[in-house]
Amino acid sequence: MSDHDLVIRGARTIDPETALDAICDVAVDGSTISVVAVGGDLDLHGAIELNAAGLVLAPGFIDLHSHCEDLPSRWLQVCDGVTTALELEAGHIDVARDYAQMALDGSPTHYGFSASWAVARMSAAGLDVSMGNDAFYAHFDKPDWHRALRPTELARLLEMLGSELNDGALGIGILLGYCRESAADEYLEIAALAADTGTPTFTHVRELSRPDSGFFGAAEAVTAALTTGAHMHLCHINSTSTRMIDRVHELLGRAKAQGLRITTEAYPYGAGSTGIGAGFLAPEELVNEGLTPGDIRYLPTGERVATMDRLAELRAADPGGLAVIDFLKEWDAVDLGYLTRAFVAADTAVASDAMPLVAPAGLAEITWPIPPGVLTHPRTAGTFSRILRWYVRELGLVDLPEAIRRCTLIPAEILREISPDMRRKGRIQVGADADLVVFDAATVSDRATYDEPTLTSTGISYVFVAGVPVVSEGVLNTDVRPGRPIRGSVR
Repeated sequence: MSDHDLVIRGARTIDPETALDAICDVAVDGSTISVVAVGGDLDLHGAIELNAAGLVLAPGFIDLHSHCEDLPSRWLQVCDGVTTALELEAGHIDVARDYAQMALDGSPTHYGFSASWAVARMSAAGLDVSMGNDAFYAHFDKPDWHRALRPTELARLLEMLGSELNDGALGIGILLGYCRESAADEYLEIAALAADTGTPTFTHVRELSRPDSGFFGAAEAVTAALTTGAHMHLCHINSTSTRMIDRVHELLGRAKAQGLRITTEAYPYGAGSTGIGAGFLAPEELVNEGLTPGDIRYLPTGERVATMDRLAELRAADPGGLAVIDFLKEWDAVDLGYLTRAFVAADTAVASDAMPLVAPAGLAEITWPIPPGVLTHPRTAGTFSRILRWYVRELGLVDLPEAIRRCTLIPAEILREISPDMRRKGRIQVGADADLVVFDAATVSDRATYDEPTLTSTGISYVFVAGVPVVSEGVLNTDVRPGRPIRGSVR
């Protein structure tokens, strides 16, 4: 007779909130953890029973920063142990519609969105955003995007963002680095709205056409927290701070010591990814980033950009075309130090900044298994297993329980005030959500590379989303889509 839907036996079970790190048997009923038996001292029986001896059982990984909303890219993420993938940096312009559409389509992971400052700003400035989030890359080189808003336009922007928050947005995503011309007062007004509604902000900090702009961009976010009391989250601190990371951490540490609500995230790659038309990739700006055209790979053709003239040509013809950019050189010992130190500061969350898939010419649809020639950034497929392989097992920057905390509990806690749903995630406790990953700590590894970025991770045996096995014995089940919406609630 089965007492439970699922029993996982004998795994090294790590709960980052209670510091549990012991061999346990864990039972699941429906979408909830029902029993955690330390030492296997209870006689548990399940309709499904897994022998996980020698493996690690952890909460499913929570990705605060994913731009992937198509099924193939989300399947890549769930094969990396991700059970919740949220679009919080860029956000969405109509979250009510997009929550409904995602529910209709189904998702292998839980999902949620912030309110998009960028697209709402475009609308307030008079640009056509009827194509939804695609409006960002369509318009991010337009003059009306790169100007200060008039008072009536700013009022309209605030009204739109407030409406999105009322519809369940998980905060406000602010792509400030793509509109360096926006007024400082505008950023403070957005932060004040967040503070008034008890919602977090997620900022890609402003670029300032100077090598130390990462520091001043972070300082602007600190100023907003100090001025308004808002929760300011700094996205991908590794790629915006680059070689100023030590100064940035010092600044943020002092701010947090004074009680300011500031959180951060990082991913374990030296290269970033964005549309090739971004202002900070203009030929005249590359010197400020320590870049040359050859540090940029244009994904629609797979080419390394050869010259400044070719860069200008691509930016004019396809400003939204995705590119991978070597901001920090992983093969250089000094740059590697900057990259790894971006992660080791206390309470830095792991977040992938996962990117959409780019099909090669002639491929009409991306299916699963993903065909050869499809490109993206390897962080889409490998961020979390790369942390476990590289930062834990090989470099020893953090131990396994701490790495799991940064992949699970820390991101859940960043969102606990805006979303009660997150208080049940990132934990292995009775009553917590049954979002779980089972992996081999000795072999878990990323396989995705810059040349072959869609190779799935290895060493991940099982992934459960709301109690449903999406990965079993290392094999993805594309027929199940148990993901549920994660919504915000303003005060």
